[in-house]
Amino acid sequence: MKSLLESFRSHIVFIVSAIIIFSIVIWGIVSPDFMNKTTTAFMDLITQNVGWFYVLATVLFIVFCLYLGIGPYRHMKLGERDSKPEYSYFAWIGMLFAAGMGVGLVFWGIGEPLSHFADPPGGIKAESQEAAEKGLVLSVFHWGIHPWAIYAIVALGIAFAKFRKNLPGLVSSTFYPLIGDRIHNWPGKLIDIAAIVATTVGIATSFGLSTMQVGSGLSEVFGLPNNTTTQLIILITVTVIFLLSVISGLDKGMKYLSISNLGIAGALLIIVLILGPTVFLIEHIFKTIGQYGAGFFELSFNTTPYMAENEWMSTWTLFYWAWIISWSPFVGTFIARVSKGRTLGEFMMGVLIVPTLVTIFWFVVFGGTGIHMELTGQADFASEINETPEVGLFQVLDQLPLGILLNITSLILIGIFFITSANSATYVLGVFSSSGDLNPRNKILVIWGLLISSIATVLLLSGGLEGLQAIATITALPFGIIILIMMAAIFRSLKKEGTEYNKLEEKEEDW
Repeated sequence: MKSLLESFRSHIVFIVSAIIIFSIVIWGIVSPDFMNKTTTAFMDLITQNVGWFYVLATVLFIVFCLYLGIGPYRHMKLGERDSKPEYSYFAWIGMLFAAGMGVGLVFWGIGEPLSHFADPPGGIKAESQEAAEKGLVLSVFHWGIHPWAIYAIVALGIAFAKFRKNLPGLVSSTFYPLIGDRIHNWPGKLIDIAAIVATTVGIATSFGLSTMQVGSGLSEVFGLPNNTTTQLIILITVTVIFLLSVISGLDKGMKYLSISNLGIAGALLIIVLILGPTVFLIEHIFKTIGQYGAGFFELSFNTTPYMAENEWMSTWTLFYWAWIISWSPFVGTFIARVSKGRTLGEFMMGVLIVPTLVTIFWFVVFGGTGIHMELTGQADFASEINETPEVGLFQVLDQLPLGILLNITSLILIGIFFITSANSATYVLGVFSSSGDLNPRNKILVIWGLLISSIATVLLLSGGLEGLQAIATITALPFGIIILIMMAAIFRSLKKEGTEYNKLEEKEEDW
């Protein structure tokens, strides 16, 4: 009995987290309509009353990151003073981009700009030049500096705890400067449970989006029916593949697939730039950079006090910030792992600026190509894409030379991103729920893999894209508060480390 109680205590984070997620799955199976209505009502309540919190929090994250990147602590390293980066700069940037944006950019790269073009906010005339420009700027805003600032803070907290304090690679470890050894007791357990639940929902949201897009791609390219049955078959197939890779230990194969996928994404980007309206796209790249920079502050502080556009805000901006917050423990853990040895200044430049520039290129090339087709009368699919954004990529590529080949390549790209993300996410959840053990047991990995797929399935069945958006917005609220407190912990740790660093510098100068 005593050994059973001790085992329960040692696995309390895994047990409680799994029960919470399993309860959501059962709820979705037993009463999908009620689940959809309830989560949507809660989402509306949050966006109408505390939507400002997501806006303010994201601004604070950016300010904090910029301070660390150019402030007095910019020379401090994520690791010991003499530690060196494990990866070259370009390899590091590539891994950051793949972890943080891979699946999302492929899904929304055309879907979002065309959606804003067809249904722009702020009283802008639909399908006009102004709507085209606004659509690209808003897309970059949602995928640029703001989400990367969220990732950066979580990554910093985990990296400092892991590489400077030799603590477990857990979200709770980042709070050591504030609560000390209590990270190993119930306060730390609660933080890790919140992180696991938020991460699982964020991952499930990405699973759902990828499933919808693969289904649309198979329908557009091969004429297969894009219905619930097809989506379930896709989810089951992907789940079997990534669980087999987890059990058989094919981690190196997954890493090679991830790197190969970056090459495929880069090649697709260049091909579309060449085959599409090249001059129009190049000019729009510079134009979008200028408009993004000029409107940065206004976009950052944009809220809806008059309620006129609250629906648009909750559907787009607030959903994005919530989704990124819920996705951040997974991405932050990965970024922390590959960023050891980087200075804070180098880290912030790499995490905030470089991926944002790549994001601008991606949205302008893909979204700009679709918008150009609409403006010149070559196609008329903006309204359909606004309703079903997952079809956007395939419909635009189909209009280009070699369209069928490009669409098949896109399906391969999405499929690999899907599988590798699932593999990595399952591993991170296994680490989180195993007290930071870098080699979690296979049965724990399998359980998390099944739970992720299950919650993605019930969300798709209960509410589709709306259901995914609702549950992500709800679960992100408590973890957003955790990240704000995490900033205080990071600052306290930096202040102490900075004082010790300066003392060592003075001693070295005396010698």
